[in-house]
Amino acid sequence: MGLFHWRKHSPFEPLAEHMDRVRACVDLVLPMFESARAGDFERLKEIAEQVFKAEHEADKLKMEIRRTIPKAFSLPVYRGDLLALVHVQDDLADTAEDIAVQLTIKNLVMPEALAEQALGYVRQVVKVCEKLFEATGKLKDLAESDFSGEPAEQVLEIARQAEHEEWVADKMQFQLAQQLFALEDEIRATDIFLWSAIFQNLGALANHADKTAERLRRMLVR
Repeated sequence: MGLFHWRKHSPFEPLAEHMDRVRACVDLVLPMFESARAGDFERLKEIAEQVFKAEHEADKLKMEIRRTIPKAFSLPVYRGDLLALVHVQDDLADTAEDIAVQLTIKNLVMPEALAEQALGYVRQVVKVCEKLFEATGKLKDLAESDFSGEPAEQVLEIARQAEHEEWVADKMQFQLAQQLFALEDEIRATDIFLWSAIFQNLGALANHADKTAERLRRMLVR
């Protein structure tokens, strides 16, 4: 179906559709790390290719939204806020793609001493993202309530929860970095550098999710 079918419907339909494609990227992050831990590099590469494809689809949709939304709708919120929301949620797809690239640069072995803590950190990052998905899943209800009332309060509460979960992720990232660099005598410096960059991008993923929830919150408190 062409993208111009949006013109007859809610302006929040394209945002929800874009977030579906962003989520397709984020949902593959944990499976990539599970494959890395198992040393299943062929499977890891297959999942990474799925991330690349999903990110490309999200990017195409983002460009179409930028072109179409300002012309297509009479909006209940400021257009700049709506387009900014698209931009920050697209950052999640970009970062998931960055992680996929880093994990497949080489057959990167996950140190067993880090494995449980690393996967726990990944799950926490995904938890932050899931809070965002919960919030954006209520866009239709928000629009129907004119961005006020109970639906707005629910989204504000979810945004607060996302902020807390991102704070937890930050703490876990610091602890994981400490444990990683404690292995400097056991792991090649290039691998330490690469894992450090990967963990930083996971932190960025959680941060982008929190920022997207915050952007949605700002739309509600104007």
